[in-house]
Parts: sequence; structure tokens; C-alpha cells
Amino acid sequence: MPVRRPPLILALSVLPALALTALAGCGQDAQQGPPPPSAESQAAIKDDGGASRAALGRAIDGLFAEDLGRTQALVIMKRGSVIAERYGAGIKPETRLEGWGMGECVTALMVGQLISDGRLRLNESAPIPDWQRPGDPRGEITLKQLLQMRSGLRHSESGASATGGPAGQSDRMRMLYLDGRDDMAAYAEAQPLEAPAGARFVESAATSVILSDLAARVLSPDRNPDRRRKAVGDYLRTRVFAPIGMDSATAGYDRAGTMIGSAAVHASARDWAKLGEFLRHTGSIQGAQILPRRWVQFMLESSPRNPGYGAGVWLNRSKAKSGAGGEDVLFPGMAPANVFACVGEYGQYVIGSPDQLLTVVRLGESDPQQERLVHDRLGKLLAMFPGGI
Repeated sequence: MPVRRPPLILALSVLPALALTALAGCGQDAQQGPPPPSAESQAAIKDDGGASRAALGRAIDGLFAEDLGRTQALVIMKRGSVIAERYGAGIKPETRLEGWGMGECVTALMVGQLISDGRLRLNESAPIPDWQRPGDPRGEITLKQLLQMRSGLRHSESGASATGGPAGQSDRMRMLYLDGRDDMAAYAEAQPLEAPAGARFVESAATSVILSDLAARVLSPDRNPDRRRKAVGDYLRTRVFAPIGMDSATAGYDRAGTMIGSAAVHASARDWAKLGEFLRHTGSIQGAQILPRRWVQFMLESSPRNPGYGAGVWLNRSKAKSGAGGEDVLFPGMAPANVFACVGEYGQYVIGSPDQLLTVVRLGESDPQQERLVHDRLGKLLAMFPGGI
């Protein structure tokens, strides 16, 4: 018996239905849009702060993505309250995390208190004995020029290694890890002038070590390492950390008892956020002026040789470039002009946005390429909140 086949017209009638079903499925996938935020990011958001909650969750996921290296902590504050908070594996809210270059900001605050106390003077020659010898041109360097990274001292910042190994022979590497490590201030202060004092901006980890040494000189003049360490530690705790509420914060010192003011401050992410809030409120806490307002305003004013740098703090100015790579340090065109940040190597940020009533902290471990991704995603995060541009 011959095999019976369905009529040709029936077979043809099935094809359009199958095609329509396939097209409908494709259309549904295309219309679904971006995926929902992860459960971790949804749980991290206590309040959206005026941003789209779903978009904020996806932005948080992006900051914890593997292509950024390792994000250890993210804290977002709005109007003084934490609205989102997430941590990486093994990190807790109380975990102290390295700020790297954000220590420059802490050092500037300590110097500001000493100037407020009358123990240092902003516009006078930095009181370093070797610089005061007759004919030494370094005697022209003022404290203000040091704070604004325009001392003129020879310094090469590049060549840093996250592991602490000798990835290059930069001055920064030599000071922190090689021949300067036991007495970092002596190494930094021995450098000759490469440009007239005040003439140009050079990003310099050595400068904050010099500032730390000046603080130790007035707090403990006898140069004993243990007494220097204790004097500076006590002053930091009572005049900077405790008033801000940074109870977890600690600082590291070299063998000469000098605070490593450019790299060795550790604090919890929440306490780093308190630093941002302190600056956003120009030195006041709950209405009490802890540090003279004019000092914080000085820290947040453009220095003469780089509009994007104040004193220990980066500013959101166009054409303000870092010393390495010539790229924008902050977010001109993406965030308000009065945004500022304490910035550290390997992707550390404490960002304040007065117009948006925001403080954002990101801490982690990223290589130079990953740092640019961190930067870009933080800029997009800021743009989500009301008050942006």
C-alpha cells in the first residue's frame, strides 16, 4: 500500500504559523530590555535617593563586575544617610581598607588643624632645616606650594606596583619600597629642585610625606621615632579622626616615625564616607565647625597650576589631567562642577557632590586599565541622581 502524505496545502499552511511563533518569541526577547539587578544589589539599596531603583541596582552590579578587578566596598550616602551599601567577599562593614593616595586628604586636614593652632604657617617657607641653608633655592618653597603639589622638587610618580614589588625605579617606588623606605621624609626632602618653586604641578606621593614630617617636627621636636609616632597618632586621633567620627581609622609610619601621609591610612568604608561628608559640609559636623571653614574651602579651590587639584583633593574641572596618562581624574561633563574627590591608586574614591547631596565611596583592587572602567562607571552612577547635569 502506498504511504499517505498530508495534502500539500496543509503542509504549507503550517509554515506561516511556525514563522509567526518564532518572530513573536524574538520580539519578546528584544523588548525585555536589560536584565534585572542581582539579588545582592537589590538588597544593598535601602533608598534609591531619587534615582531609578533598577538602574541603580544594575550600576552597583557593574561596580562589582569581574572586569573591574575586585571591588571590596561601595557606600552611597544621600543627605547624610547611607542609601546603598555592598561589600565584596570576605569584607565586612567594619573592615579597615587601604585608602592609598586618599591619605593625601587626611594629611591636608591634619596640616590645616596645625595651621589653625598657629603651629605652622601657610605662606611661609617650609621649616625644613636643610632647605634653610644660605643659597639653597628650596628655601623658597612654601607650605601652600607643597599642599598644592607645586613645590618644584624632582619627583617621578609612575612605576608603582600594587604588590609592593619594584615595578620601576620611580621616586615613588624608591621612597616607599627601596632606599628611602626607612626614612621617607629624608629621601623626599633631599631631592633637588627641577623647576622654580610654585611654577608647575607635579603629582607627588613624596610631598605628603614631607607634610607629615613637618607635622611631626612641631608635635615632637626631638626626632625620636617612637615619640614622633605617638605624637602624630594622638593628634590625628583627637583632632581629625575622632571629630569626624572615623573611629576605625589608623595611619602607618616608617622606621623614622614619620606618617606615610600619601599611602598608609586605613579605615572602614563607612568611615571613609564620613570623610566625604565632612568635606561636603566644609568642615562641620551636625552644625559644629570642627575645622575652620576657610581651610576646607582652600582645599576645594583650584590650585594655580592645575584647575583640577585643590589641596589634597581632586576637583571636577575640564582639562584637569592626572600626571599619568593625561586623562580626566573626575567627571567633567558627567557630574556637577563642584564635585570633588579624594582619589587613591588602584581605584579608591571618596566622592562628594554638594549639589546632589551625595557622597560615594568605592574601595578595591584594580589595575590601570580596570581603574578607567571604575572611573567611567562611577561617573555614570553619579549622573543617575537628581541635581546632575
